[in-house]
Amino acid sequence: MITRLFRKLYAFIDKYIVVPISRFIYYLSKKFKKNQGKLDKLLNRPNFLVYLSLVLAVGMFLLIDSKVINLVKTEAEEIPNIPVVVKYNEEAYVIEGVPETVDITLTGRKSDIYLAKQLGEYEVVLDLSEYKPSENPYKVYFSYSKPIKSLTYKLDPSYVQVMIKNKESQVKSISYDLLNINALDSKLSVKSVTLSKSEVVVKGGSDALKEIASVKALIDLAKQNFSEAGTYDIDNVELVAYDSKGNKLTNIEIVPSTISATVVLDSYSQSVPISIETTGELIAGKAIAGITINGSTASTITIYGEQSEIEKITSVPVTINVDGLGKDGSKKYNATINKPNGVRKMSMEKVEIVVTFGEEVQKTIEIGGNIKPRNLSEGLNVNLIDNKDITVQVKGVASVIDKLDLNQIDAYVDLTGLGVGEHEVEIKIDNNNPLVSYVVSSKLKIKIS
Repeated sequence: MITRLFRKLYAFIDKYIVVPISRFIYYLSKKFKKNQGKLDKLLNRPNFLVYLSLVLAVGMFLLIDSKVINLVKTEAEEIPNIPVVVKYNEEAYVIEGVPETVDITLTGRKSDIYLAKQLGEYEVVLDLSEYKPSENPYKVYFSYSKPIKSLTYKLDPSYVQVMIKNKESQVKSISYDLLNINALDSKLSVKSVTLSKSEVVVKGGSDALKEIASVKALIDLAKQNFSEAGTYDIDNVELVAYDSKGNKLTNIEIVPSTISATVVLDSYSQSVPISIETTGELIAGKAIAGITINGSTASTITIYGEQSEIEKITSVPVTINVDGLGKDGSKKYNATINKPNGVRKMSMEKVEIVVTFGEEVQKTIEIGGNIKPRNLSEGLNVNLIDNKDITVQVKGVASVIDKLDLNQIDAYVDLTGLGVGEHEVEIKIDNNNPLVSYVVSSKLKIKIS
């Protein structure tokens, strides 16, 4: 850097001092021919021009340094995001309205700005050590250092309106949130979490404390090396306060700021049947005679996940479209199994389904007495007005219908939105068997009281 500076200085002196002086003296020598001999002798002295150039260069330096002559263009540059240091009694007071950073604009010569940036000695201070709590804001100016005196420094903002309040404290219970749960191995699930503390102390202004809706320990599962089921101890779990809208509160101090937690991981699974659901209508006169899944009439799948979620699942459905089929004897599907809610992993994701078709037959059956009401509003009772048997048409191939157990037919009426009074409602049948279909033409009269 120094070598480059001297090179620039040499080039400057040569271009703007030595060459002009030489030209000027040459001009004088021609102008005053009488003194030609003396000038020639003077110019022929080897050190004359060097000494003369040095004298003029020193003079030029003094003029520029004293700013009589300014050869350097004045520039301005912004230094953003300078941290603010706040001085106050942190144990007793809460400060509101102070920005975390400010911007400084430097104005002056480019070389001075460059030097100031290299030094980087910026310190912006807001000194509130002599201020006391008040209901009204204080207008306080920032103070800052000026490492290069020749530069002009300007802060944005240059002052702030600060509220100073007494710090209060409360005891709050804490819960936990599991972050990045998808980062766990798909066969693992969280069985339990135990926190080292159930309560913490929160500190802040009275208004800020009123905003606290919850304090949670954030357990980031992605940061842990969970490879198998077992018990894991986690240190330095961050505590965060939230308001009622789920926004993080930054003007709250939590003591302690971190806790430890014990996480128990389990690998819970269960096997459930794969159920086939159909969409569309077969051609007239045809019905589904049989369905195989991966070559078997009954196929199961193992699902993994949280025990409370997995226990709710009784089967995993796969939907196939049979619209317009039945002319050919069979149809093969390569179907993708959609993962049910709450399931983290399945033992298989694709299955081969073969559907065979046969001639449709119909059979009329009667159901009565075992029709169940559903979705009745709380506090109401329902009674049948007409307790006659209900006629149902069952459609399917003969071999399937002959084996049908009438006691397993689950008929019901949906009473959603119905109030006190008499109603005529449709009868519906839960049908989990894709080999048969039901047609109910009758309606049921009920009375709700």
